[in-house]
Amino acid sequence: MPSPTPRPDPPFRRIVEEIRGRILTGDLRPGDRIPSVRQIAQRWGVAAATASRAMATLRDSGLVETTVGSGTVVSSHTRRKYPVSPAVPQRQARAFKQPLGRMHVLRAAIAIADAEGLDAVSMRRLAVDLGAGPMSLYRHVANKDDLVTQMADEVFGESELPDPGPPGWRAKLELVAHQQWELCRRHLWLPRAVSFTRPALVPNMMAHTEWILRALDGLELPMTTRIREALTLHGLVATVALSMAAEVESEQETGVTLDGWLLAQQKRADQKLDSGRFPLLATIPPETASDLNGLFEYGLARHLDGFATLVQGHARTRP
Repeated sequence: MPSPTPRPDPPFRRIVEEIRGRILTGDLRPGDRIPSVRQIAQRWGVAAATASRAMATLRDSGLVETTVGSGTVVSSHTRRKYPVSPAVPQRQARAFKQPLGRMHVLRAAIAIADAEGLDAVSMRRLAVDLGAGPMSLYRHVANKDDLVTQMADEVFGESELPDPGPPGWRAKLELVAHQQWELCRRHLWLPRAVSFTRPALVPNMMAHTEWILRALDGLELPMTTRIREALTLHGLVATVALSMAAEVESEQETGVTLDGWLLAQQKRADQKLDSGRFPLLATIPPETASDLNGLFEYGLARHLDGFATLVQGHARTRP
């Protein structure tokens, strides 16, 4: 009777073994960058879920670790004498010593998102980092969507809005916009966690919206206009912040800074601009487009100029 044909290793394990082999042979040394989940998916031609499982297995084995600003790198404490065992995570010795609480869960999830992005946050990954069973997390969050909502609300709680705030509606809107901009700079994943069409009914985020509505008291604007202003103001912040997050992600995945990228593009840009076809573009300083903080300040000022015109027009037409 012929022996059964052995089943091939699942794709995620083949990826793990290849990266593990490069680490054990010294091809990848402590501190070297590991391909991101997106790069793994592209390079090995697998789904993002498979790439995420491979990354989680490498992390659980202690071969890689996450560092803020560098992404996932080869661990400085690589346990080379131990093989990777996907079925037996090596981190269980780091069990959580205190009763697992909601704040422990949220802070751990925020730390993962800050270092690796929102896609790296999962219930399984969170349980590994906390040294807890995955099912224990569901006492505090219903699912990943609920987790992300609570993470965003916790982050909004870092911002203290003064009561009553500076005099005048414009100064108030400038203040809250700058506070939200700083939150997005500290937590690059935050704009992705906030929905305009399905707003989360959580206290800290609602407090920001309520504060903006109250800042417009006395202008006798319809409530529809006031809530649209609150949403538009946050939309302005989020739009520029998404570009900032995309740039940080590109730097982590490619290892090329924005300055390095601009330098590499300089020759091609000079050829196009020196052709005479784009005389106005040729006069723009190279750093202008990449100055996202300047872009945010310009957009905020011009938006508030336009809103001031709306307020003045409403004041002239009301009885």
